[in-house]
Amino acid sequence: MSEPVRDPIQFIDERTAAAPLLKKALRYLFPDHWSFLLGEIALYSFIVLIATGVYLALSFEPSLAKTVYHGPYAPLRGREMSDAYKSVVEMSLTYKAGLLMRQTHHWAADVFMASIVAHLMRVFFTGAYRKPRELTWLIGLALLFTSLLEGYLGYSLVDDLLSGIGLAIGYGVLLSVPLVGGPLGVLLFGAAFPGKGVFESRMYIAHVFIIPALLATLIGAHLALVMARHHTQFKRDARHTQRRLVGVPMFPGQAPRSLALMLAVAAVLFLLGGLVQINPIWQWGPFEPWLGTNGAQPDWYLGWLIGALRLMPSFDVVIGHYTVIPNPFWGGIAFPLVVLAVLAAFPWAERRLTGDRTVHNLADRPREAPNRTAFGVAFLSWIFLVFVFGAADRLYVLFGVSYETLLTVFRVAIWAVPALAFLIVRRLCRELQHADRVEHERELAEQEAARQEAELMRRREPVI
Repeated sequence: MSEPVRDPIQFIDERTAAAPLLKKALRYLFPDHWSFLLGEIALYSFIVLIATGVYLALSFEPSLAKTVYHGPYAPLRGREMSDAYKSVVEMSLTYKAGLLMRQTHHWAADVFMASIVAHLMRVFFTGAYRKPRELTWLIGLALLFTSLLEGYLGYSLVDDLLSGIGLAIGYGVLLSVPLVGGPLGVLLFGAAFPGKGVFESRMYIAHVFIIPALLATLIGAHLALVMARHHTQFKRDARHTQRRLVGVPMFPGQAPRSLALMLAVAAVLFLLGGLVQINPIWQWGPFEPWLGTNGAQPDWYLGWLIGALRLMPSFDVVIGHYTVIPNPFWGGIAFPLVVLAVLAAFPWAERRLTGDRTVHNLADRPREAPNRTAFGVAFLSWIFLVFVFGAADRLYVLFGVSYETLLTVFRVAIWAVPALAFLIVRRLCRELQHADRVEHERELAEQEAARQEAELMRRREPVI
């Protein structure tokens, strides 16, 4: 071990006896493939979220008490608004670096969600969730759905027109919970929407303290399990086996690359925050229950829930004179629960269907598991079509197709397209497998021909 590394380890070991643990950590191997960095992007986006969130929390006022705006933004001057909305407008247009921090925080949330989704897709399509990593997969799903709630609470805190409408939709979905929806609404809001203002302080505490602590705990548990079970790796040559680790050591290989990635992620997020406008709340204005706006959309990661609410037919479960299950329940609660249940149960369902109960440390190429890949593409296309319909009003404005026509087309497409995608992708994977076998047989034939030619040349050499 080099001198710069050995001296600090010796210093720490003499005082803590931690050298064996440090050496093991420094020798930990990371796969040398770009797709394994998606999880790191999520981690570094979370760090930017925490850093910018602390700055924003110092200036935000979590109160729905009414006040009058007298700031520099003329269109809002003299308007009555909540303290929460006023504090964010002033933060954006008055405080130094306030808009930069707020927009960077918003972009970091979007990138955080996108990188988690991309990371989970990589894990799914390579089969990296299989034994012994099922618990790691479940924690990843918990991270995704907890982050959805955190993002929703975050943009609902502002009390602008967009967040107020989103909060009203959430309140309606909450009321649709069978049997306990009404009591839950009173418990969280204090009264019928928009409530007595108690939810604002509760949202603030949850968004700033409770859920970030939960996310940090889940991330820590996820990383601990990854370290304990190691990453999966792609089989590139004979060195890569189920029992042998091949990769880049923590130091001096992975650590500098990871540090560079962290700085790059932070730089890109701050560039986006400084150069690309996102959620200009001063344009939406303060929330009023009787107002609405067209063109303002929630963050992308909530689009699939909006689409589900819009696509669901008008169907209530009624017993006698009582509506037991109101319509918003199906799109707002049942749909995401079905998605979560399918993803959570998939490792065990696949094991039961295939009978494969062995330990897997090698990652598959998608073509190597045609049924899994086809199901994944079909499932994603189902969710994606629901997501696209969340912007049906914008599709009407852009293409002039009536909302009723779009509704009919999408209600058919969400079933037809996934079925078609499943058949096409499975056939494509099988054709690629066949092409790989042909290529492998050709390479073996060339190697055998080269071996025979070398043997023939050896026999023809004169004996001296």
